[in-house]
Amino acid sequence: MAEWTAYYKNEDEEEEQDEGEQTGGDYKLSGRDSLVFLVDASKEMFIKGEDGQPSNFDITMQAVRSVYTSKIISSYRDLVALVFYGTEQSKNPRNSFKHVYVYHDLDEPGAKRVQDVDALRGEKGAQLAAETMGSGETSLGDALWCCANLYNDIKLRLSHKRLMIFTCRDEPHGGDSAKDRQARTKASDLKETGGFDVSSFFRDIVSPPEDESELEMQLQPCDKLEDLKKRVNAKELKKRTLARLNLCLGEGVNVAVGIYATAVAARKPAPVKLYRETNEPVRSKTRTFHTQTGSLLLPSEIKKAQVYGKKQIVMERDEVDAIKRFEDPGLFLIGFKPMERLKIHHHIRPATFLYPEEDEVKGSACLFSALLTKCSERNVFALCRCVSRRNYPPRFVALVPQKEEVDEGKVQSAPPGFNVIYLPYADDLRTLDPPQCPSASQVQVDKMKEIVSKLRFKYRSEAFENPVLQQHFRNLEALALDMMAPEDTEDLIMPKVDQIDHRLGPLVQEFKDLVYPANYNPESKPAAKRKTADAGGRAEKKPKVEMPEDELRAHVQNGTLGKLTVPVLKEACKQFGVRTTGTKKQELIDALTAQLGP
Repeated sequence: MAEWTAYYKNEDEEEEQDEGEQTGGDYKLSGRDSLVFLVDASKEMFIKGEDGQPSNFDITMQAVRSVYTSKIISSYRDLVALVFYGTEQSKNPRNSFKHVYVYHDLDEPGAKRVQDVDALRGEKGAQLAAETMGSGETSLGDALWCCANLYNDIKLRLSHKRLMIFTCRDEPHGGDSAKDRQARTKASDLKETGGFDVSSFFRDIVSPPEDESELEMQLQPCDKLEDLKKRVNAKELKKRTLARLNLCLGEGVNVAVGIYATAVAARKPAPVKLYRETNEPVRSKTRTFHTQTGSLLLPSEIKKAQVYGKKQIVMERDEVDAIKRFEDPGLFLIGFKPMERLKIHHHIRPATFLYPEEDEVKGSACLFSALLTKCSERNVFALCRCVSRRNYPPRFVALVPQKEEVDEGKVQSAPPGFNVIYLPYADDLRTLDPPQCPSASQVQVDKMKEIVSKLRFKYRSEAFENPVLQQHFRNLEALALDMMAPEDTEDLIMPKVDQIDHRLGPLVQEFKDLVYPANYNPESKPAAKRKTADAGGRAEKKPKVEMPEDELRAHVQNGTLGKLTVPVLKEACKQFGVRTTGTKKQELIDALTAQLGP
């Protein structure tokens, strides 16, 4: 029964954990992510800015709502909580802490929670917050302790426990040293991030980030809603490894690294089957039965077979795994090559990103940084053999160094590390015969260069959203939040015709005059082809296509018979008396090659 339960897991157990990650041949459960919003509810947070700008509390609620909705779309099984401190009313487990109001417990985000956050926005939201919670004394230590206690009732496996503090007060306790000391003591149990001047008090509360370059970004305040959303989302998104491997630089020198996917194609979520009477999700189970006896088969009783030479070869599951296994997972350094040797056509699949894993092997970050620095200085890439998973075939990869980049808001836009470019094998490259087309004149080329220069703009991939996905999620949001109609979505991938015409001006007509003949309309439909030759309605008989013998022999010698059509090949076989039993193109080519070849 131990083997049975190991193979046939119950679906109830699988719901308690996320999809596993395979690291170095072992399966490691990543668990769910958890995020707690700790928001200051003092009177200073409700003061509006100049020229009627929204208050800090209103900006915070918009950022929280943005994270709630993104969680529902991207990772609805993660846990989110919303806690206010500095309130007059108290609401927390067993009301153990004063002036702490738990608005949302740690749970999966949903439509009801989004509606609750919407109710706290704007002037009506500020009035509702004043009536419900009010503003009172502040004890950040009690608030941190309360947030830590929220995890006591959580029985799920969690991968991250994170807390974000939102406040506009540099000294929340007004100089009370006892409360400051209590907050510093409780802060060691949690990891917080924030965005304001931490020099007075919060420097001892906020934990340093994993990347020290992010620390300066944390010390700068957020003045705009978009900046706050960007910073919160940058912290909220999970960074999970595709695999954790050892980068072997030589005998006994290993660096622990993680492989990350920097960009993943967004798709519509898979549909969920529901039971029509109760509207509950339907859980499917797969069982294998014997076709003759009908008995239930264990995994050890299932064999795999392959026919070779009219004989069936039966193999055990372990034997099949042994055949697929080349070597243990890992990256093995072969050497270094200049960047000029890496070509555009070597990019055959999406690249991944390599980053050190200091927790796996101590000193990996230091050695990884030294390797990255030297590769960048000498403009070389590292050539490695990569086995990313157990039973995966080896691939040759190029580790291209990438330096860190930050934008104007001092938010990291490109992390330091190596881009993993998967190199092709010989059979991945094909030699294609490009079609013979008339070449453009230099005047036409110069005119097109003018058009391209007029239409040039700075491309940013994040500026273009998938309109189908946006409309899909807008419809779901409107349905879940009981909205009258979904929000309008702008199709950003459609060309702006008016702006293009304004930029180009007469260049389009000038280019048409150079390329097309007089009175030519490229948008007109071509004339319909005649299908009959006479009034009788019979199809016109195609003339026979004859080819000179020397031209046909030239095709045979150059191996270009594949360019000829099947009717031409058939006519050539009849013309030169070549016998063939088949009518397929390859059979005709083989027959002509055998007859007329050297």
